[in-house]
Amino acid sequence: MTQANNPLHGIKLETIVTQLVEKYGWEKLGSRINIQCFKDNPSVKSTLKFLRKTPWARDKVEYLYLKANKLPLPPPKEDSRGSFSAKSRPAKAKVTAAKPAANKVVSAKASSEIASTEPVNANIWGSSSN
Repeated sequence: MTQANNPLHGIKLETIVTQLVEKYGWEKLGSRINIQCFKDNPSVKSTLKFLRKTPWARDKVEYLYLKANKLPLPPPKEDSRGSFSAKSRPAKAKVTAAKPAANKVVSAKASSEIASTEPVNANIWGSSSN
C-alpha cells in the first residue's frame, strides 16, 4: 500500500534510462540534465552506475521521465544540502536585502553615540565651551 501513489513503482532504472535515450538521444539528454555521464562517452551501463550512487542525479532523471510520459509529478524534495528544489527557494534579493538593514542599525548606533558625546573632532580642535 505504500507504493500505491508512486508512478515509478515497478519500473526499473534501466528501463527509464533506455526510454529517455530512445526519446531524446544522449546529446539532448546531456543538454536537458547537466550530467557528465550523458555527455562524455555515454552508455547505459555507466549511466546506471552513476545514477545508483548519486541520488540528486537520479531524482532529475526520474523527474524528466515522469514529465516526458505525462505521469503525475512528485512534490519537491529536500536535497542533501538541506534546501529544496530551485522552484521553492527564496529569491536571492530577499537574503541580500537583510545585509544593508543590519548596516543601517550599526550606523544608527554609531551616530547616536557620537551625538550624545562630544562634538566631532573635539579632541583635535578643543571643545566649543572653552
